[in-house]
Amino acid sequence: PENFTEDLYAGKGTEIEVVSNPENVNMRAALSGLASSISSQIGAHYVIAGSTVELMITAGILSPADTEEIQQVIAGMVNSGGSSGNNLSGISVTVEKIGEIEAESGINWALTGYLVMFVFFGAAMGTEAIVAERQNHTLERLLAGSVKRNEILGGMFLGIALKGIIQVILFWLFGILVFKADLGLAPGAVFLLSFIFVITSSAFAIMLATLVKTQRSAGSVGTLASLILAPLGGCWWPLFILPKWMQGMAKVSPHGWANTGFNKLMLFGAEFNDVIPEMVILIGFAVVFGAIAVWKFRATVD
Repeated sequence: PENFTEDLYAGKGTEIEVVSNPENVNMRAALSGLASSISSQIGAHYVIAGSTVELMITAGILSPADTEEIQQVIAGMVNSGGSSGNNLSGISVTVEKIGEIEAESGINWALTGYLVMFVFFGAAMGTEAIVAERQNHTLERLLAGSVKRNEILGGMFLGIALKGIIQVILFWLFGILVFKADLGLAPGAVFLLSFIFVITSSAFAIMLATLVKTQRSAGSVGTLASLILAPLGGCWWPLFILPKWMQGMAKVSPHGWANTGFNKLMLFGAEFNDVIPEMVILIGFAVVFGAIAVWKFRATVD
């Protein structure tokens, strides 16, 4: 029909009438198939033209009120489609290989999980020495001298923290040099988060030492706390594969916040600012643990 394609693009009603000899079944089928093919190709081109115009309007290239310019764009696509032979779809696909996809290394998750677990475990085990000093009256003799209460607490805290820092340094040296761990886009944030967790673990150890009464109970409670909080906080398996309710439970422990921060940095390409909440909350844990330790500290055996 005359102006068939133009009317179709303009949204007007149009049709293709097939006239054939009813006795010639093969000819009628061939003509009907040809008409359907033409309609399908032009219809597909119409959809492409409409989508293109919508994208141009969204991008601000065309104005919805400028109907004349829109019609010119559609007419141009009609002409290009009609002159392109059988390639009326207006769609072409170009595949370009830019490199191999590298599988994510499991060490980037496992290393930080073990770091969090063993730093906390090492700090918790340090409570035994503190309780032993209280039981053999070493702390009492220090207080009787010129040493102040806060100085004793500070010395115990620094001793445990120094051991934790050594652990962190060894973990990262082996992780980077031997296991080729990828620290992500913000290595500084990874190291800072590690040291903040050392502070939190050390504060927990001092708090625990002020709460337990005997050296044996210090070791038992420290071990139990470490073995419960490690899996709960994502040290034994990634938190992001767990159900939401288990991820929520992990947030009651410093382990959960530390592992969340490490996973963000080393697995999901986070920047420094993205893990500031985790750092602040870990510092909050340390403050709470430290406040309880100062409140409950005693140098004598009950």
